[in-house]
Amino acid sequence: MANVKATITLDSTTDPITDNALSISNMAELRTAGTTTGITETTGLARVKTSSGSNTILLDFGLTSGVAADVTADKSAKVYIKNCNDRGDGTKYVDILIKTREIGRLYGKDWMFFPWSGGSGEDVEYTASDTTETTLEYCVFYE
Repeated sequence: MANVKATITLDSTTDPITDNALSISNMAELRTAGTTTGITETTGLARVKTSSGSNTILLDFGLTSGVAADVTADKSAKVYIKNCNDRGDGTKYVDILIKTREIGRLYGKDWMFFPWSGGSGEDVEYTASDTTETTLEYCVFYE
């Protein structure tokens, strides 16, 4: 899997801060740690459904196989997570946590993409805002 790229484009016809149009676009090639070699591994795109308002482990570093055994603190990894729910009233969201510390909140259709430094206790967890069914989509790209 050579030349995996992540691209983000933010575009607004009117920026509410400056009253001007705003357009930002950036691209990054996903590479192994400290090299120009492209990332070669992925978990593949997966979905998980939950009906729990409790912390739930999404990516578990307590395991000895799979991604848990392959991604360590000295390797490159990137995580994509999306809240697939479409309830946009602000009452249905999912908190994303690392080591039980919240790193972001995903409302309906929100997504995040972040670098992940694996290691002992660096689980990626989520907590849904209520007990109605929530679907998360996720994928890890790693070396």
